[in-house]
Amino acid sequence: MTTFLQILGSLGIFLFGMKVMSEGVQKLAGARMRRALASVTKNRVSGVLTGLFTTGLVQSSSATTVLVVSLVNAGLLTLTESIGVVMGANLGTTLTAWIVATIGKFSLAKIAIPIIGIGFPIFFIAKNNGKALGEFLIGFGLLFLGLDFLKDSVPDLKTLVVEDPATAAHIQSWIEFFSGKGYFSYVLFLIGGIILTLMVQSSSAAMAITITCAINGWFGDDPFEVFRISAAVVLGENIGTTITAWLAALGANRNAKRAARAHLLFNVIGVIWMLVFFLGFTSLVWQITQHLPDSLRTVKGDFQKSEVAFATAIFHTSFNFINILLLIWFVPQIAKIVQRWIPDKGTESARPRLRYISQNLVDLGELNIVEAENAIRLMSHNCDKMFKGFVDVFQHPKEDLSASVSALKKMEEEADEMMHDITEYLVQCSTREIGPTHATNIARMIRIVAELEECTDRIYRLVKLVQRKYNKNREFSEEQINGVLEMTTVVGQSLSVADNFLLRPVPSDVIGSVHTLEERSDKLRKSYNKEAMRRMAGGDIQVEMLYTDINNHLEAIANHALNIIQESSGIAQSRG
Repeated sequence: MTTFLQILGSLGIFLFGMKVMSEGVQKLAGARMRRALASVTKNRVSGVLTGLFTTGLVQSSSATTVLVVSLVNAGLLTLTESIGVVMGANLGTTLTAWIVATIGKFSLAKIAIPIIGIGFPIFFIAKNNGKALGEFLIGFGLLFLGLDFLKDSVPDLKTLVVEDPATAAHIQSWIEFFSGKGYFSYVLFLIGGIILTLMVQSSSAAMAITITCAINGWFGDDPFEVFRISAAVVLGENIGTTITAWLAALGANRNAKRAARAHLLFNVIGVIWMLVFFLGFTSLVWQITQHLPDSLRTVKGDFQKSEVAFATAIFHTSFNFINILLLIWFVPQIAKIVQRWIPDKGTESARPRLRYISQNLVDLGELNIVEAENAIRLMSHNCDKMFKGFVDVFQHPKEDLSASVSALKKMEEEADEMMHDITEYLVQCSTREIGPTHATNIARMIRIVAELEECTDRIYRLVKLVQRKYNKNREFSEEQINGVLEMTTVVGQSLSVADNFLLRPVPSDVIGSVHTLEERSDKLRKSYNKEAMRRMAGGDIQVEMLYTDINNHLEAIANHALNIIQESSGIAQSRG
């Protein structure tokens, strides 16, 4: 029982270190990682590199794939693009095997404790990036310390036979049950790898357990056979890690479910072809391992332990790399298969809904902000498009534009939904481990979302005013029409600038131009409304009131556009 708790505690330190390190590196390099995600749409290769880069930094393929599922759920990644990222995530997670393979080459505790010692004062003294660096170093040190404890906690089976014969006999009986069945034994160990990954909810942790057990003799005495068993378990872990994304997609939309299925399909296809060539491939990897330098292979005079560890690392990396090379050409076909797997039923909303999807172990709080930013950009584009739709309706008073009015009403309703979704999402982001700069920026983004929603409300009120004008047969004079069109030109320019520079660095002259446009719209509103008040004495009061309402709404939209550009400028400046 004590041994089990020691193993569990060591694993806990390892996983907690991974979590702390991941959160630190996101705060430290979040901007670069966000830019990498933004470039994922270029081609399949860039998608693979993005998945590799992200997973290599956060040390969790599960976290990366859950992020991919959430991006697809929000409509910010297509199914085809997501498959490339998932492929790269599979390769990125193989780094863990290489880290574990170094166990025994030197004392991990000797480097882990000093690293924590360096990170600890930095974390408490420094601010912003310095604090994030300290957090990263503490997590990095804890990860290595957990591996070192795990190495010491998992007993050598020969030692265990002497110290605890009953437990050793129990382990040996299970190994004998799985072994001795020829090729079928490897299939059984593969299933064991799936179960192990489901239990610990981390392929990295499962990999650490597998290699540690292998080098401590739990899988037998013959090093080559031990390596083959480890390789089979690793194949199972490749399938087991897909379950996290599958579970995350349960409450998501159809495309997100397809992305999770694509992850499973990609890994299962890889495991199937590897099982066909398993004996020959593992023999080749073992031969490569035999040619490693003796200094690399030796662990305190024991060649066998290091050979098994490095052979497993080579197998894991080469298998995933070759699987990518083989299947990257068939991404469209994989997409078609999962589309047939989860067909369209016509009951789901055409517009993707933003939904915060969390991964319990390593939550990508920093990177999840990317999803919100892209959703805000989409909301801004729709707002700009909606304003142009209003102008079109105003300029064609004699035509039946009821279909256009209905479309604009639908856009306003979607804006209300998006404000609710994005605000709720950003609030959930703020409860995660994020840097102070991002906490401030989240508040700014919530303000931008509110301003955009107010814009869409105002635009739809303008549409209703024009519709009332049409239904009541109220005619504007040429002077009034020209006045409204001049206002729409000024306001349209403000909205376009706000949309173009949303969440981007805003040059000072651009901010100045929006200020000028807002002041211009205010002067026009006052001037036109004053003229309308003068005309009310001897004219149509209803028409003049309609005219002043339109002017007031247009000027208010210009105010909202100025607020949006100011908040965007603040976000950009905080990022440097």
